[in-house]
Amino acid sequence: MKIIVCIKQVPASTEVEIDPITGNLIRDGRNAKMNPYDLYAIETALRIKEFNGAHVATISMGPPSALAVLNESLWMGCDDATIMTDRKFGGADVVATSYTLAEGIKLIGSADLIICGKQTTDGDTAQVGPEIAENLKIPHLSYVDKIIEIKEKSIVVQVDMDSTEEVWEIDYPCLITVNKGIFTPRLPSYKRGKLFKDYEIRQIHFSDMKDQNEAHYGLKGSPTQVERMFPPIKNTDKEIWEDTDKNLALKLSKKLKEMKVV
Repeated sequence: MKIIVCIKQVPASTEVEIDPITGNLIRDGRNAKMNPYDLYAIETALRIKEFNGAHVATISMGPPSALAVLNESLWMGCDDATIMTDRKFGGADVVATSYTLAEGIKLIGSADLIICGKQTTDGDTAQVGPEIAENLKIPHLSYVDKIIEIKEKSIVVQVDMDSTEEVWEIDYPCLITVNKGIFTPRLPSYKRGKLFKDYEIRQIHFSDMKDQNEAHYGLKGSPTQVERMFPPIKNTDKEIWEDTDKNLALKLSKKLKEMKVV
């Protein structure tokens, strides 16, 4: 069984710089760390590896500084790693990012199971994982909070649906995104750090891609453009209504008019 885990390097604090022209985060590797949700994805893959001897590889798209998180994944127990790094990949939104990663996964070889963290702490979209699956044309499940059974041709998982939990069986090849807390991530091993000291992480550049259309990558391939970034205003006020469908529709209509939304 082959498992690929998608990971990302993110800012380690809220003190980040924004490119005034593109509106993107400036990623230079300073004060950076592995996306916390990806630690749970790696741990999930390693638990499966312990169960059936799966081969676990990690892949990341980012500047050369992202090699740090790939090394961390190797020290945690993964078997190999790949970085996708090129200026032409820079400034990508979720559409271009997921497409680029999907193309990279094709290059390194198809996997039975792809695992992603639920979301990243710098983007919080929770969209890249499912979009990778759509680009690869494989089934996917999000918000997995428990692995129930690993079968020869499928995996059985529990999915957190906020107010309910559902159990799904999904055939390989497939992709899942996992929630924080599915397992407790292990620490990197000093022994493995010594073992992989001279390991050369594979690098994929734009010139290696089968699709050489620059309009599919980076800023050129991103239909989403950031106008401005600012701290969100938090509002926890809420109202909960319980009534018939007809009465709820009337209440909602009245409320929207009071708020001058319609």
